[in-house]
Amino acid sequence: MDEKEKMQNGLRYDSGSDRKLYAERIKCKNLCHKYNRIYPEMAGHKRDMAVRILGRTKNLFYIESPFYCDYGYNIEIGENFYSNHNLVILDAAKVIFGDNVFVGPNCGFYTTHHPIETEARICGYAYASPIIIGNNVWIGGNVVVLPGVTIGANTVIGAGSVVNRNIPENVIAAGNPCKVLKRI
Repeated sequence: MDEKEKMQNGLRYDSGSDRKLYAERIKCKNLCHKYNRIYPEMAGHKRDMAVRILGRTKNLFYIESPFYCDYGYNIEIGENFYSNHNLVILDAAKVIFGDNVFVGPNCGFYTTHHPIETEARICGYAYASPIIIGNNVWIGGNVVVLPGVTIGANTVIGAGSVVNRNIPENVIAAGNPCKVLKRI
């Protein structure tokens, strides 16, 4: 099993020295750089570039610049997806957004986590766990979603939250760590 297969299967992988993964990250980062330099009035061109970056899209979506990700092919966005400025998705594992998802500015979705053992971390080892966001979710500004989290449908995540565990559907949740405040 190569390092990419390990990464995609949630196993410990070498994120630092594997040439194949490095080449894929550089290719994606070059595409993100081009995306971020497209003039705002060129929405069709931006859309075409986003389709080249992302693993799966539907018809209606928009991602404000700047946008950054690691691989791109692990990101799937549903219909009527919108992200405000400065979206960061570290997609060593799948990141799946449902339909009608709105993401505020300065949000991060991080699938990668690192070993707590110092030597393994220094050597560049990592693990990746998927993030899944249900339909009709609104994520406020400056939210961080950590590896392995699922956010249920029809949920609102308050601004500034750090989501480190699953959040059920039909709730308002906020805080650090993010917790359910009330049912909708």
